[in-house]
Amino acid sequence: MESAWNRSVLRTNNERLLLDRLRADGATSRAELARLTGLSKPTVSTALGRLEHGGLVREIGKQAVAGRGRSPVLYEADPTAGYAFGVDVGRSWIRVGLADLDGTVVARVDEPNTAADADGIVDAIVAQARRVCAEAGVERSRVLHAVVGSPGVIDTATNELRYAVNLPGWGRREVTDRLAESLGTGLELLNDANLAALGEYAAGAGRGRRLFVYLLVGTGLGAGIVLDGRLFPGARGAAGEIGYLPYGTPQSEGGREDRGARGRHEGHEGHEERGSREGRADHASSRGLLEDAAAADSIVAAARALGLADTASAKQVFLAARAGSETALEVVRREAERLALAVAAISAVIDPELVVLGGGIGDSADLLLDPLREALERMTPLVPELAASELGANAVLQGALASGVGTVRRLVFEAWQGAQEPTGVEG
Repeated sequence: MESAWNRSVLRTNNERLLLDRLRADGATSRAELARLTGLSKPTVSTALGRLEHGGLVREIGKQAVAGRGRSPVLYEADPTAGYAFGVDVGRSWIRVGLADLDGTVVARVDEPNTAADADGIVDAIVAQARRVCAEAGVERSRVLHAVVGSPGVIDTATNELRYAVNLPGWGRREVTDRLAESLGTGLELLNDANLAALGEYAAGAGRGRRLFVYLLVGTGLGAGIVLDGRLFPGARGAAGEIGYLPYGTPQSEGGREDRGARGRHEGHEGHEERGSREGRADHASSRGLLEDAAAADSIVAAARALGLADTASAKQVFLAARAGSETALEVVRREAERLALAVAAISAVIDPELVVLGGGIGDSADLLLDPLREALERMTPLVPELAASELGANAVLQGALASGVGTVRRLVFEAWQGAQEPTGVEG
């Protein structure tokens, strides 16, 4: 005889199956749901009634039919059953979005990051979160989870952030705890390149790809790896931290000193006395060697060193290159050579079918892809397909929202299930 526990599990599985089907297919009738899932029509009717009563499913009208037959009622998963915050924190911008359970962005606020410290970042995120709720007309109590994308490596054991050298103080446990308390939601802190990769997989250049890498090039340098639709974080969350790849002379031969010398030559503030003074103890708090050579401020420094003395940003360099400046084009070529080192290393280790170029510098992929491909072909026979990001500056936020919506869907269903009294299963 079937136990009450087994009947309860079967009922839960049926309801989850129907809810997932509705989210995948949109508006669907009971008869079509029965056909698609293999469940009996009475079981489908009972489950839909329970889900509708619990606010997870709603009727949206009737399906038009030819002749005088009865028009079947159409159901959909109710997208307003819960909401998620997505947050993209960078040195220059803070972006906050609010999405419903369909993944539709119902409100979004992008503002320059003017915070003086980590507490200021928390205050800015909370203020922007209040604004998106107000603009969407959504009570904050209905927002159940927030996913925050940030540079750095997230320690999965403590949920603390390490190596976010461009955002001093940000990511400490007490800071993220205050953010979660202020938002009134669950909170996940995830690497920005990883979230950008998820965003490209969900709605960009990585759709349908089994194994691809998103290369984020901007203020920093990082990569997100997606395998079979899931992130590959590595044993300690550091997979894709390609900014720490070696570049230039090995440290035993003066590598850190060379980096400091390059900083003095190219105008990098704060690098003058690194090297011999800080040595290995500096690794946890400094930028990696390849990041130091390929991120945005290095492009500015290289342009100045080649004679473009008034260059204030990497964007200016790429604008000049588009206008035909030979000097700017040479800076772009050198940047492509440095990025090729990262792509060659990635290709040799994980053999991705595609590498997507994104981030602030990656937005200029139209200028970078050809010299990047040429440099790769000189370095290695393992040249993956290369493509520009389709989401641009939206990639991290898109990934954060997609991740947050997935969590809220689970939370809403589990909360509803927990509130139900055990009953049998009809059909």
